[in-house]
Amino acid sequence: MDVSILTTFLVPFLPYLLKAGEKATEEAGKKVGEKFGGDAWEKAKSLWAKLSPKVEAKAAAIEAASDVAKDPEDKDALAALRLQLKKLLNEDSTLASEIVHLFEEAKQTGSVSNVIASGERAVALGSNASGNTISTGDNVTHNQSKTTNP
Repeated sequence: MDVSILTTFLVPFLPYLLKAGEKATEEAGKKVGEKFGGDAWEKAKSLWAKLSPKVEAKAAAIEAASDVAKDPEDKDALAALRLQLKKLLNEDSTLASEIVHLFEEAKQTGSVSNVIASGERAVALGSNASGNTISTGDNVTHNQSKTTNP
Protein backbone atom coordinates (compact mmCIF):
# COMPACT_ATOMS: atom_id res chain seq x y z
CA MET A 1 0.00 0.00 0.00
CA ASP A 2 1.26 3.44 -0.89
CA VAL A 3 1.14 5.24 2.45
CA SER A 4 1.46 8.64 0.77
CA ILE A 5 -1.90 8.13 -0.99
CA LEU A 6 -3.51 7.00 2.27
CA THR A 7 -2.07 10.03 4.06
CA THR A 8 -3.21 12.41 1.33
CA PHE A 9 -6.72 10.98 1.52
CA LEU A 10 -6.93 11.31 5.31
CA VAL A 11 -5.42 14.81 5.65
CA PRO A 12 -8.56 16.89 4.97
CA PHE A 13 -10.53 14.77 7.44
CA LEU A 14 -7.99 14.63 10.29
CA PRO A 15 -9.27 17.67 12.21
CA TYR A 16 -12.70 15.99 12.33
CA LEU A 17 -11.50 12.43 12.83
CA LEU A 18 -9.42 13.42 15.84
CA LYS A 19 -12.56 14.89 17.43
CA ALA A 20 -14.85 12.03 16.37
CA GLY A 21 -18.00 11.63 18.41
CA GLU A 22 -18.82 15.31 18.70
CA LYS A 23 -22.04 16.12 16.79
CA ALA A 24 -20.72 19.37 15.27
CA THR A 25 -17.56 17.58 14.22
CA GLU A 26 -19.57 14.86 12.48
CA GLU A 27 -21.51 17.46 10.48
CA ALA A 28 -18.35 19.36 9.53
CA GLY A 29 -16.70 16.10 8.43
CA LYS A 30 -19.69 15.30 6.22
CA LYS A 31 -19.42 18.73 4.58
CA VAL A 32 -15.73 18.18 3.84
CA GLY A 33 -16.58 14.74 2.45
CA GLU A 34 -19.13 16.25 0.05
CA LYS A 35 -16.29 18.10 -1.69
CA PHE A 36 -14.68 14.77 -2.55
CA GLY A 37 -17.84 13.04 -3.71
CA GLY A 38 -18.96 9.52 -3.07
CA ASP A 39 -18.97 8.58 0.57
CA ALA A 40 -15.51 9.95 1.32
CA TRP A 41 -16.36 10.94 4.90
CA GLU A 42 -17.68 7.46 5.70
CA LYS A 43 -14.61 5.83 4.13
CA ALA A 44 -12.29 8.17 6.05
CA LYS A 45 -14.09 7.26 9.29
CA SER A 46 -13.79 3.53 8.52
CA LEU A 47 -10.08 3.83 7.78
CA TRP A 48 -9.48 5.92 10.87
CA ALA A 49 -11.48 3.51 13.06
CA LYS A 50 -8.95 0.83 12.13
CA LEU A 51 -5.89 3.08 12.39
CA SER A 52 -6.72 5.19 15.44
CA PRO A 53 -6.14 2.60 18.18
CA LYS A 54 -2.58 2.07 16.90
CA VAL A 55 -2.04 5.79 16.28
CA GLU A 56 -3.30 6.72 19.76
CA ALA A 57 -1.09 4.06 21.36
CA LYS A 58 2.05 5.62 19.92
CA ALA A 59 2.96 9.13 21.10
CA ALA A 60 4.89 10.03 17.94
CA ALA A 61 1.99 8.92 15.71
CA ILE A 62 -0.71 10.87 17.56
CA GLU A 63 1.56 13.92 17.67
CA ALA A 64 2.12 13.66 13.90
CA ALA A 65 -1.62 13.32 13.24
CA SER A 66 -2.37 16.30 15.52
CA ASP A 67 0.30 18.41 13.82
CA VAL A 68 -1.18 17.68 10.38
CA ALA A 69 -4.69 18.41 11.64
CA LYS A 70 -3.48 21.82 12.84
CA ASP A 71 -1.56 22.64 9.65
CA PRO A 72 -2.30 20.37 6.66
CA GLU A 73 0.12 22.35 4.47
CA ASP A 74 3.15 21.70 6.69
CA LYS A 75 5.34 19.39 4.61
CA ASP A 76 7.38 18.30 7.62
CA ALA A 77 4.26 17.34 9.56
CA LEU A 78 2.95 15.42 6.53
CA ALA A 79 6.25 13.56 6.21
CA ALA A 80 6.17 12.69 9.92
CA LEU A 81 2.61 11.35 9.61
CA ARG A 82 3.51 9.31 6.52
CA LEU A 83 6.46 7.82 8.38
CA GLN A 84 4.37 6.96 11.44
CA LEU A 85 1.61 5.35 9.35
CA LYS A 86 4.22 3.41 7.39
CA LYS A 87 5.75 2.12 10.61
CA LEU A 88 2.36 1.12 12.02
CA LEU A 89 1.40 -0.77 8.88
CA ASN A 90 4.81 -2.48 8.65
CA GLU A 91 4.52 -3.58 12.30
CA ASP A 92 1.03 -5.06 11.92
CA SER A 93 0.36 -7.07 8.75
CA THR A 94 -3.27 -7.74 9.75
CA LEU A 95 -3.92 -4.02 10.11
CA ALA A 96 -2.15 -3.38 6.81
CA SER A 97 -4.38 -5.95 5.06
CA GLU A 98 -7.52 -4.40 6.55
CA ILE A 99 -6.44 -0.90 5.48
CA VAL A 100 -5.66 -2.12 1.94
CA HIS A 101 -9.11 -3.73 1.76
CA LEU A 102 -10.91 -0.59 3.03
CA PHE A 103 -8.88 1.64 0.74
CA GLU A 104 -9.70 -0.52 -2.30
CA GLU A 105 -13.39 -0.28 -1.39
CA ALA A 106 -13.05 3.51 -1.21
CA LYS A 107 -11.45 3.55 -4.67
CA GLN A 108 -14.28 1.48 -6.12
CA THR A 109 -16.94 3.83 -4.75
CA GLY A 110 -15.18 6.89 -6.13
CA SER A 111 -14.27 8.27 -2.71
CA VAL A 112 -10.58 7.96 -3.52
CA SER A 113 -8.89 8.53 -6.82
CA ASN A 114 -5.26 8.11 -7.66
CA VAL A 115 -4.28 10.95 -9.97
CA ILE A 116 -0.75 11.76 -11.04
CA ALA A 117 0.41 14.90 -12.82
CA SER A 118 3.71 14.46 -14.57
CA GLY A 119 5.82 16.95 -16.48
CA GLU A 120 6.35 20.66 -16.53
CA ARG A 121 3.13 22.61 -15.79
CA ALA A 122 1.13 19.36 -15.73
CA VAL A 123 -2.40 19.31 -14.32
CA ALA A 124 -4.23 16.31 -12.89
CA LEU A 125 -7.80 16.24 -11.68
CA GLY A 126 -9.40 13.58 -9.54
CA SER A 127 -12.90 14.88 -10.02
CA ASN A 128 -15.01 17.33 -11.97
CA ALA A 129 -13.33 20.73 -12.12
CA SER A 130 -15.86 22.54 -14.26
CA GLY A 131 -16.20 26.18 -13.35
CA ASN A 132 -12.68 26.36 -11.92
CA THR A 133 -9.62 28.17 -13.19
CA ILE A 134 -6.51 26.06 -13.51
CA SER A 135 -3.13 27.72 -13.76
CA THR A 136 -0.13 25.91 -15.19
CA GLY A 137 2.23 28.79 -14.57
CA ASP A 138 1.94 30.18 -18.09
CA ASN A 139 1.24 33.86 -18.46
CA VAL A 140 -2.26 33.46 -19.89
CA THR A 141 -5.45 35.39 -19.27
CA HIS A 142 -8.99 34.48 -20.18
CA ASN A 143 -9.06 33.73 -23.96
CA GLN A 144 -5.94 35.80 -24.45
CA SER A 145 -2.35 34.66 -24.53
CA LYS A 146 0.59 36.83 -23.58
CA THR A 147 3.99 35.78 -24.80
CA THR A 148 6.86 36.61 -22.52
CA ASN A 149 9.57 35.28 -24.85
CA PRO A 150 10.47 37.42 -27.90
